[in-house]
Amino acid sequence: MSLVKKFATVGSGTMLSRIFGFAREMMMAAALGTGPVAEAFYAAFQFPNTFRRLFAEGAFNAAFVPLFAREIEAGGVAGAKKFSEEVFGVLFSVLLLLTIAMELAMPLVIRYAIAPGFAEDPAKLLLTTELAAIMFPYLICMSLGAMMAGMLNSLHRYFAAAIAPVFLNIILVAILVAAWYGGFDGREVGLALGWGVLAAGLVQLGIVFFAVRRAGVSIGFRRPRLTPNVRRLLWLALPAAITGGITQINTLVGTAIASGQAGAVPALNLADRVYQLPLGVVGVAVGVVLLPELARALRSGHLVDAGNLQNRSVEFTLFLTLPAAAALLTMSEPIVRVLYERGAFSPEDTAVVAEVLAIFGLGLPAFVLIKAFTPGYFAREDTRTPMIFAAISVAVNISTALWLFPSMGAPGIATAAAVAGWVNASMLLGVLIARGHWRSDAGLLKRTPRLILACALMAVAIHLAVSWLAQHFDPATPIYTQALALGAIILAAMAIYFVAAFGLGGADLSMIRRNVRRGRGINRAPADSE
Repeated sequence: MSLVKKFATVGSGTMLSRIFGFAREMMMAAALGTGPVAEAFYAAFQFPNTFRRLFAEGAFNAAFVPLFAREIEAGGVAGAKKFSEEVFGVLFSVLLLLTIAMELAMPLVIRYAIAPGFAEDPAKLLLTTELAAIMFPYLICMSLGAMMAGMLNSLHRYFAAAIAPVFLNIILVAILVAAWYGGFDGREVGLALGWGVLAAGLVQLGIVFFAVRRAGVSIGFRRPRLTPNVRRLLWLALPAAITGGITQINTLVGTAIASGQAGAVPALNLADRVYQLPLGVVGVAVGVVLLPELARALRSGHLVDAGNLQNRSVEFTLFLTLPAAAALLTMSEPIVRVLYERGAFSPEDTAVVAEVLAIFGLGLPAFVLIKAFTPGYFAREDTRTPMIFAAISVAVNISTALWLFPSMGAPGIATAAAVAGWVNASMLLGVLIARGHWRSDAGLLKRTPRLILACALMAVAIHLAVSWLAQHFDPATPIYTQALALGAIILAAMAIYFVAAFGLGGADLSMIRRNVRRGRGINRAPADSE
């Protein structure tokens, strides 16, 4: 399977998940607005979700995948199975102990770390604590699932791991529909969603578990022991967990700070849902596919192919995320109004969420480039350097957020996240270049400024179109009229961008075809050595 097809496989699953995620957020906004139940749910869900990124997706996509790939090459499926069972025993035991400890300490954790601003509202604080206790075991399911997803990715089986997250949103949408028909009050909706998150975790774990078995690797439980392989994994995983979860760390910090202002937590989360669409579809696809491919190319000594993989991934990233960032910056208010403004979600809420979304748009290319740059370190089993950069960006995020939040509110937190993202991406690229791990690519250097120019032309066109169709986005206008106007602008913007990108030379179909063929060559090399 070619590199582009692998990106498309992972991206399609992520796209489906994001579409259902939009449906979920639209229904939640209508049912709960940015009120106290919404604040409690988003704050509580952020907690296990952050741990999932720190100890599951970030750590295992960064540390487990290269080691598992090495075991496959050295010992075949039998050696990889033994390694995965050793890791499974240790991981499950640690997660179980962590979950028990966090459940016991949940009231203190929520009050003093996750949502200190809720302390002045005892009912909201209690609901947040209750929801966090219900949802925290989701961490076990997602962490074990991430390990199995890493195995599937190393075996070039991407679809099951990409499609599993869809079921979280499917289940939550079903709960919201049932709550609407059943006439649930706000608290009942929040508790039902909490139990839905836990149920979704079990479903997702089941999907990847059976996919791994179908791939020929059956995992049994082994008594947890710190074998040399497990020690090596832990040595790599701790910094990788911090690095891979940097976006979630910054989001968690932002949630804690935002809890001091009513409505700020839901505003950040609703804007986050929109910009997560391009971030997830492009960034996750690039990060998931590039790491095992790059690790195999480096282990086979194909340095030229490894450099080509990195450059093509960045080119793919910029080609799709730069226009997305320009669109979010220039048409955030119509997007938010069409998606959310109904029921309990007011025009005033639209103004705040739109401002946050526009700022997130400025940071979007950086957030995605981080996912394209970090495999250049992880594939070489260097997880320490990205961890240091992640720590610096967290410090930048916290200090900037604390400085801006009193005067700007939620938009100040979004600004801090965007600044921290660009600081992190710049450091990652700079050190790759300094170490000679990033090969100069004339095509990338030539096409990047042309893509930026194409995006600028598109942004001007969007601004003019939004102004021209302003009356169609009036809050009193029927939602279908607003949706049609928004859809027309989006389609026109896409047409302008693609014509400009290809016309100016920012993209080239023949170049894409050549790189697809190179991707196939890379994929064959490791297979010949197995």
